[in-house]
Amino acid sequence: MRTERSPLQVAGVKMTSLKLTSLKLSWLAGCLFLLTGLILTGMAQAQSLPDFRELVRANQVSVVNISTTRGVAQSNRGAAPGPWEDLPEGSPFREFFKRYGQGGPQPDREARSLGSGFIISSDGKILTNAHVVDGADEIKVKLSDRTEKVAKLLGIDKDTDVALLKIDAKNLQAVKFGDSDKLVVGEWVLAIGSPFSLEYTATHGIVSATGRQLQSNYVPFIQTDVPVNPGNSGGPLFNMRGEVIGINSQIFSRTGGFMGLSFAIPSNIARNVEGQLASTGRVTRGWLGVQVQSVNNDLAGSFGLDKPTGALIGDVNSDGPAAKAGAKSGDIILEYNNQPIHDSQDLPQLVAATQIGKTVPVKVLRDGKPMTLNISIAALPDDNAKIASKQSEPEAKQLLNVAIAPVPDEAREQLGIKTGGVLVAEVRPGPASRAGIESGDVILRLDGKEVTGPDQFVKLVKELPRGKPIAALVQKQEGGKGYYAMTLPIDKK
Repeated sequence: MRTERSPLQVAGVKMTSLKLTSLKLSWLAGCLFLLTGLILTGMAQAQSLPDFRELVRANQVSVVNISTTRGVAQSNRGAAPGPWEDLPEGSPFREFFKRYGQGGPQPDREARSLGSGFIISSDGKILTNAHVVDGADEIKVKLSDRTEKVAKLLGIDKDTDVALLKIDAKNLQAVKFGDSDKLVVGEWVLAIGSPFSLEYTATHGIVSATGRQLQSNYVPFIQTDVPVNPGNSGGPLFNMRGEVIGINSQIFSRTGGFMGLSFAIPSNIARNVEGQLASTGRVTRGWLGVQVQSVNNDLAGSFGLDKPTGALIGDVNSDGPAAKAGAKSGDIILEYNNQPIHDSQDLPQLVAATQIGKTVPVKVLRDGKPMTLNISIAALPDDNAKIASKQSEPEAKQLLNVAIAPVPDEAREQLGIKTGGVLVAEVRPGPASRAGIESGDVILRLDGKEVTGPDQFVKLVKELPRGKPIAALVQKQEGGKGYYAMTLPIDKK
């Protein structure tokens, strides 16, 4: 039996179909919108990433490959008995087998090393690392057009790991230098060099940190995550403006390969060194004439500071500029030439870069009170020899869990101690050992007071506050002075 549908029923079916169709269109529109958003986001991210193509194209011609050769004499392991002994005296074969046969000395060989460098003047001056060319008998530079030229070493400074070379050339394209002091952590940088002899390799990354202190007292290294490897040494580190802001120098690695930590010499340091090497062949640095150390929490408390800051003077050279201006052991340098000193590592770089003969204001904290010394900076002496002392076996008393005794005359002469002090003959577990004081050291000052001898030292210790860090000035047996913070235990009631 046929059932007739009313016009309303028919219209209802048509309306449902229209709703479904509308939902499908909405879903497709949403997907299209989402897809368009993803595409636009991807394009925006792609546009925000750096493009190094022009930077590399414009600067790789200024980067050079450096190879060196150095003769290495082989050790004579001693001539073991061999066939040469059976040959008659005077036979040329006897001498041949004796020299080069089994057990005899080996012929000299050539050691080769590879590195990178970059052109800094159109007439052929080149900067690289000191360790790339140090001790080389011959230095060869390969240019971007693959021509090779023998380079002359104009000067080398091992303290900053910078060397200046010169090749016979004209109309070379030199790099542009940037201001390394303006580097910001997170900034993109690019390296060009010859890792593992793969010339003109470009790698990029960001500045991870600035002012890193490694082996050198005079270089606040730039730390990056730019992949560099053996052969990159001496090559340039560029900012995004195509300016050299560093010389790639070192990596931290447990394997010998790149592990995410690379270090570059700041361009401002390199340019200062280069200028001196070009004019005199050597580098002259400013000298303050003090030995300093960092201020830790305990020392800060013992000197009345609310936080660890500044550079604590442990020793003053009697003939140095600081002594002539009135500096004393125990002073804490807070500012040098109006620049704050947050840590002892900040000071050497500032002093070294100061013009010889210039008088600079140095703000110090003495006995809890700030004062300013005007110090005329001198040239750093070449002689940095250290004096060692000999340990004696005197009678001793146990103080701070150490055995002490008068300082022998021989030790005074060797250490340059005119009067006072006590010799540490033995150290047992306790406040002194925890502070780093060792057998053979000489304690010169305790809690700001001069130590004149063992009996007076005993009295000083008895008067020391308990449970509070106190500073001791110690002359180390291997040479050099420094302050050590010790905390005496609180007496049990």
